[in-house]
Amino acid sequence: MATKQDSDTVLIRQEKKLKPPPMYQVFLMNDDYTPMEFVVAIIQEYFNKDRETATQIMLKVHRDGKGMCGVYPRDIASTKVDLVLAHARKAGHPLQCVMEEV
Repeated sequence: MATKQDSDTVLIRQEKKLKPPPMYQVFLMNDDYTPMEFVVAIIQEYFNKDRETATQIMLKVHRDGKGMCGVYPRDIASTKVDLVLAHARKAGHPLQCVMEEV
C-alpha cells in the first residue's frame, strides 16, 4: 500500500518538464560585393524558400543590412551557416551568414 509521501513524490516527478532546446535565427549579412542573384540562389538552396520569398529576404538584407532566413535548433542552424559560408567562399563571394539565439 502506498503512503501519502510516496504519492506526493510521484506528483513532484511528474511536474518536472524538460525545456525545449533553444532555437537560433540564421541571418545573411549585407556586403557591397556579393551579387543579389547569388544571395537569392543561396536562400532558395539552403533555406528551401521559393523564388519570391528568397527575393524578399534578399531585399531585406540589401536594405536593412541583414535578413533572417529561418529559425532552427542549434545544430541545424550551425550546419546551415557552415554550408552557406563554404558555398560563398567557393564562388569567391564575401557573403556572411550568422546565427543568433532567439
